[in-house]
Amino acid sequence: MAHTATYDTAKYPPPPPETEQERKGRIIALFVMAFLMVTMMYATYMGTMHAPQARDLPVVVAGMGAEQTAEGLRAAVGDTLDVSVVDVKDATAALTDREAAGAVVITDEGATVQTAMAGGASRASTAQNTLVPALSGLGVTVVGVEDVVPLPEGDGTGTMVLFAAMGFMLAGYVPLSGLINGTPNLLRSRIFVPLSIGWGAVMSTIIWTILGPVMGAVDGHYPLFLGVGTLAIAAVSNTMHVFTRLLGPFQVLAGMLLLVVFGVPASGLAMSLESMPGFFQVMHHVLPLGQAGEAIRSVIYFDAADAWPHVAVLAVGFVVTVVLAALLEKRQGAAILAAPLYQAPDAPLSALAGGPVAPYGRRLFAAAAFPAAIVITVVTLMSFGMAKAQMSDMPVAVVGPEAATTPFIAGVGEQLGDYVDLRAVEDLDEAEDLLMSQEIVAVYVPALAPGTSPELVTAGGAGAAQQSAATQIFTQIAAGGAEQGFGPLKTRDAAPLTENDLGGSNSLYVGMAWIMAGFLLTAVFRGGASEISRTRALLPMYAGWAVGMSIWFWFLFDVLIGAVNGHVLTFLGAAAFTIFMVSWASAVLVRMFGLGALIPVMVLVMLAGVPASGGGLSIWMVPEYFRFAADVLPLPAAVDIARSVVYFDGVGVGRDLLVIGIWGVVGLLLNFFVVDPYVNRASAPAPAPMGPKVMPERGAKKSDDDAPADDVDAVLVDA
Repeated sequence: MAHTATYDTAKYPPPPPETEQERKGRIIALFVMAFLMVTMMYATYMGTMHAPQARDLPVVVAGMGAEQTAEGLRAAVGDTLDVSVVDVKDATAALTDREAAGAVVITDEGATVQTAMAGGASRASTAQNTLVPALSGLGVTVVGVEDVVPLPEGDGTGTMVLFAAMGFMLAGYVPLSGLINGTPNLLRSRIFVPLSIGWGAVMSTIIWTILGPVMGAVDGHYPLFLGVGTLAIAAVSNTMHVFTRLLGPFQVLAGMLLLVVFGVPASGLAMSLESMPGFFQVMHHVLPLGQAGEAIRSVIYFDAADAWPHVAVLAVGFVVTVVLAALLEKRQGAAILAAPLYQAPDAPLSALAGGPVAPYGRRLFAAAAFPAAIVITVVTLMSFGMAKAQMSDMPVAVVGPEAATTPFIAGVGEQLGDYVDLRAVEDLDEAEDLLMSQEIVAVYVPALAPGTSPELVTAGGAGAAQQSAATQIFTQIAAGGAEQGFGPLKTRDAAPLTENDLGGSNSLYVGMAWIMAGFLLTAVFRGGASEISRTRALLPMYAGWAVGMSIWFWFLFDVLIGAVNGHVLTFLGAAAFTIFMVSWASAVLVRMFGLGALIPVMVLVMLAGVPASGGGLSIWMVPEYFRFAADVLPLPAAVDIARSVVYFDGVGVGRDLLVIGIWGVVGLLLNFFVVDPYVNRASAPAPAPMGPKVMPERGAKKSDDDAPADDVDAVLVDA
C-alpha cells in the first residue's frame, strides 16, 4: 500500500525511486548478510570444538622421583602435556600464578594431583583427567586430588568469567548498527569517545549487578570489575567505530568475525586454549574477549596478581582505535560509507532499521535501550541457567528382582538424596530401551552375590556431563560393596560418542545453526526490506532459504568439517523443516513490532533453549523449570533431532518435529490472519526512507565541522 511521507520532504528530499535491478540487488545482499553471519559463527565453533585435543598443556611435577615420573608421563601421554620438573615449594605456586594447568606432588605415600579450577575449569579438568590415569599406568599411587583455587558455590561451572566477558563484547559491539541507522551524528570522535567510556561504565555496572548481587557468582570486587569492564567495552566500541568508518553498515560482519567468531575459541574461557588450533592461540593475545576474561578472572580469583598485562592490551587497543577513528574522520569528514546523508536531529530516520520515522528522543532511547536489553537478556539467561549447575533428580533405573532392588533403592536413595531419582525395573532390556529413548540417564545392575560385580550402563551420546556424573556417583556406590566381597564396577556405553564428537556438543551447534538461520532471516528482512508486507510474498523466499541453508549446513558440517557423518536425507529434511518453521514463528513479533521484538524472539527460540537443550550441560544440572521448557521450545527439539538421529536411531524425532511444527504452523497462520492485516492497515506509519545515503570520495579531506548534507564531494546513493 502507498504511504504518505510524514516529514518535511522539501528540507529532506527523498531518494530517487529504486529500480527493479537495485531492489533485486538489495534483496540478494540481505540473503548474503544472513548467510555470512550464520556461516562464520557455526563453521568456526563446530570446526574448533567438535573434537578438541589438548596439546602441550603445561603441568609440573615435584617431589620424590620427580624426574623419573616426568619422563614416564612424557612417554605415556605424548604431546598432550608439557611436563616440567620444579621444586616442591614451587609446584602450587605454578598453579596460582597460572603458569601450569596441573601439578603432581610426590611423597613417600604417593602422588597428589593439584589443579586450580578457578584458573579455568576446562583446563584444570583436562589436566586432572589426563594425569590421574597416566600416573596409575606408571604404577604411581594417586593418594588425592586437590583443588588449590576452587570455584565459589555461585559459579560451579566456572562460566561466570565467560558470561562477563561476553557481556562486555556485546555492550561494545551491538550499539554501532543502531547509531549508524538512527543517530549517526553521535559518531563524531569528539562525541563518541566520551560516550563509549560512559556507556562502558554503565554496562559494566549492570553486568556486575547481574552476576554479583542477583546471581551470586561474583562476591564484591566492584571497583576493579568496573575498571576492566569499562576499558573493555570502550576498546570494543572504538574498534567498531573504526570498522564503521571503513565499512559502514558492514562493520557488523567484521566485528562479529573478530570479537565473537574468532573471540570465543581464542579466549580460552569456554575450552582450554591448548585444545584450540595454533591460530587461535596466537589471537588470544590480541583479541579483547580473552584479554577481558583473563583480567576479570585474575581480579575475582587471584587478587589481580596478573591482571595488568591483560589490562594493558585492552588499553593499547582503546588508544590505537581512538587515534585511527580520529584519523579516518579527519580524512573523510562526518561522511560514513552508506550511512544516512541526513544527520540532523530532525532528519527522517528510524529508531531501529525498518521502522517508521522517529523523533530524535526516541532514537536516542533506542540507541541505548536495544543493545542494553540484549546484554541484560543474554548475561541473565546464560548465567541463571548454567552458572549454578547442580545435579538433581537424575533418573536412573535399578535392574534386578524386587527383593534386591527395593532395599537398594531405599538405602542408596536416602544416601544420595535429591541427586538421583532411582526407579526399579526388573528387565534389563526394558531398562536399556528407556535409556535409548533418553527417559533415564543410566541403568545400574547391583551385584547379587559375592564375587560378582555391579554394572553401570550409560549413553555418552545423550550427554558427556551426565554420563560422567552417573559414573562418578555409582563408582563410589560400588566401592562400598568391596567389604562384602563384591567386585569393582563394570561400565558399558550403549551409545558412545563418535570420534568426531568428543565433547558431545555437535548436536547443540547443529540445532543452534538451524534455529539462528530461521530467526536471523526474519530480522534481516524486517530491517532491510520492510516494504515486503505480505506473507505470500515472503513465503517462497523463506522456503528457498530453508532448503538452501539445509544443503549448505550438511555440506559444511559433514563434508568440510567432518563433524556430522551420514543420515544425509534425514539431516536435510530436518534442517529445512526447522529453519522454515522457526522463520515463521519468529516473524510474528518481528514483523508486527519491528526489530525491538527480536529480543523476546531470541529468548523463546534460542537463549532459553540453550540450558533447556541438554546440549551443553545435562538437563538434570540446570534449574528445574528448564526441564519443562525442554519439552516445548524449538531449540531443545532441534538439538534432540540432531542427537537422536546420530546416537539413538531416531527415537523421539517425531515428537521433536511436532514441537517445531506447532511453532511454525501457528506462526504461519498468525502471519496470514493477524500480522498481514496489522502491518497493512490504513493507519500504519510509513517506513523511514532508506536513503539518500552517502559515499565519501576516497582521499577527500573534510573539515570536522562540515555537515554531511553540505559535503560537495558526497555522492548520493539510494538504498
